Amino acid sequence: MKFWTKFSSSGLTDSLSSPLYIEGEAVRLRHPVQTDTKSMVEQTQNMQNGIAAPRVVVVVCLLKGKKVLLGRRRSSIGDSKFSLPSGHLEFGESFEECAARELKEETDLDIKNIELLTVTNHVFLEETKPCHYVAIVTRAVLADEDQEPRNMEPNMCDGWDWYEWDNLPKPLFWPLEKAVQTGFNPFRP
Repeated sequence: MKFWTKFSSSGLTDSLSSPLYIEGEAVRLRHPVQTDTKSMVEQTQNMQNGIAAPRVVVVVCLLKGKKVLLGRRRSSIGDSKFSLPSGHLEFGESFEECAARELKEETDLDIKNIELLTVTNHVFLEETKPCHYVAIVTRAVLADEDQEPRNMEPNMCDGWDWYEWDNLPKPLFWPLEKAVQTGFNPFRP
């Protein structure tokens, strides 16, 4: 199944009636996606007034044979839970650029064949400081199969290791746990 047929990180590439897959469900876009100056100004004002705006994070399902790379988080959100490598999208960056940069920053690994899999929406209301993340989920493979992950951010992660998808460690970070429970599998075409 191909998750994204007419959407790229730079925007819609065909008619707006093309299917867009979000969390495994096809939806049709009925209105053009717009990024105008007024909405950006409103978002900035909301942030300055203490109203949190959603943030975009790019998640990487890094595959090696039948295994996926996971690390144990050291963060206020999901502390001590196993998670896929991920990080915030920077201004002007494509999803693929963000995936490659974050993997390099966190693991010192180089990746290739970066593909967009799905988009998920997560609101963390139970946290000390509630937050909202839109996750762009990608899949990639190692540029050099002999590379081994290094823990480049020990203040953010206890370390990285390879795990079989059908035998993931516990506890999982809840967005990953929810994805697994609903049948998400990064190994499917």
